[in-house]
Amino acid sequence: MTKAMREVPYKIVRAVLVIGICFMILFPLFVQLNTSFMDELDVYDPTVLYIPNNITFNNYRMAFEGLNYLESLRNTFLLSFSTGLLTLIACSFVAYGFARFQFPFKRFLFGMVILVIVVPPQTIMLSQFMFFRYFNFAGLIPLFTGDPYGHINLINTFWPFLIMSGTVMGLKNGLFVYILRQHFRSIPKELEEAAYIDGCGYLRTFLTMVLPASKPMLMTVFLFSFAWMWTDNYYSSLFFTSPNILSSALSSLAGNLWMVYQDTGLGQMTFISPGFSSIVNSAGTFLVILPIFVLYLFAQRAFVEGVERSGIVG
Repeated sequence: MTKAMREVPYKIVRAVLVIGICFMILFPLFVQLNTSFMDELDVYDPTVLYIPNNITFNNYRMAFEGLNYLESLRNTFLLSFSTGLLTLIACSFVAYGFARFQFPFKRFLFGMVILVIVVPPQTIMLSQFMFFRYFNFAGLIPLFTGDPYGHINLINTFWPFLIMSGTVMGLKNGLFVYILRQHFRSIPKELEEAAYIDGCGYLRTFLTMVLPASKPMLMTVFLFSFAWMWTDNYYSSLFFTSPNILSSALSSLAGNLWMVYQDTGLGQMTFISPGFSSIVNSAGTFLVILPIFVLYLFAQRAFVEGVERSGIVG
C-alpha cells in the first residue's frame, strides 16, 4: 500500500506531461481547423476566439477550386507512391550491403551517406536544377544525336524525383539507409547462414529471408518517404514551375483566389484581404493533409511497430 501511494505522484506528473505535450501538438491544428470554417467577419471580430459565429463551408469550396484539387491529388499520389516505392527498393539494397558485406572503402562510402543526412539540400540546389535542366545521361546523348550540346530538359516532369530516389539521393534517403542498416544488422546471421546452406544465394536470401522479417521497418520507411514527399515544397518548387501537385498549389493558392472568386459566381472582388486569404489557406491546408491522415489510420499499427524498432523519436 505504501509503495502504491509513493507511485501516485509520479503517475500524476507523467500524466500531466503527456497531456501537456499532446496539447502543444494538437492545439495549433485545432486553431487552424476552426479558422478554416470561419467567415471573413469572424477573423476581424475580437469576440470570436476559437469557435466561429458564422460557420461556412465556402472556404473549402474556394480552396478545392484554387488547388485544382482532383488533378493535383492524382499527380501528388502518383509522385509520392512512385518515389516511395523506388526509395524503399534502392535504400533496402544499399542498407543491406552496408550491413552484411565487406568491400573496399566501405567506411568512407557510409560516411558519404551520413554526409547526405547532414548537408542541407539548399547547398546543392543550383547544381541539381542545372543537372536536370540540361540532363545528359553519361554524355551519351551527343553521341547518338550528333549535337555536341545535346541534352534533355527534365524540369516539370517526374523524372528528377524518380532518378534521385532510384540512386538513393532523394528526400531523406540517407536517413532511410541508416535506419535500415541498423535494422538489418540486428537480424541474426544464423538465419542467413541457414539459407546459404540450403543453397540460396545472396539475392534470394535477401528477398526470401531478410525482407519478410523486416516488414514493419519497410512499411515505416515507405510511409515516411510517402508522407515527406506528399508535403514537400522544396523539391517541388525546384523541379516544377507550374503548381500541378498539392504542395506547390497550396503555395500559390492566395494568388489563385482572384480567378477562383470570379469563376464561382460570388460577385466582383476588388481586394483580397489578409483575413480572407488566411481562412481559405487554412481550408486548403486541411485538404492537403487529409489523405495522409486517412493513410495513417489504416497503416498506424505497422507504422508504430516500425518506429518502435527503429528507435526514431520526434
